[in-house]
Amino acid sequence: MTPRLDRAGIAALIPHEGSMCLLDAVLTWDATTITCVASSHRSTDNPLAVDGRLDAVCGVEYASQAMAAHGGLTGKMRRPRAGYLASLRDVVCCVERLDLLEGQLQVFAELLIADGPRVIYRFELTSDAKPVLSGRAAVVIDAGPLE
Repeated sequence: MTPRLDRAGIAALIPHEGSMCLLDAVLTWDATTITCVASSHRSTDNPLAVDGRLDAVCGVEYASQAMAAHGGLTGKMRRPRAGYLASLRDVVCCVERLDLLEGQLQVFAELLIADGPRVIYRFELTSDAKPVLSGRAAVVIDAGPLE
């Protein structure tokens, strides 16, 4: 098992800063999967919340950040300038709102296809071992020039 990575380590891998870095830690990762946890869905100042409400579909951003962290951890890419969500497929929301969940979010992503800057992941979010959100995402990574 690989070592756990904290929030600062995640922030170094993804193109988000401050409160927009939504994940707290990476629990496990390997060549094709990553599992992270987050508690920011309960934060009253969550940057994705509207009028104090964090709809379940916002879980896609949590999954996207796990995917970006996975790319950085596996060495497949350097820290991207941005990632563009090209498509979502088979998205299922099992709850209406994330902010009403008392437990931590567990965010799992599995790399299905990698073709240069284009990747496809399957993702699942759970809380207290109950399904929250799942689906597949195609992402185009803009890594920019080598520094």
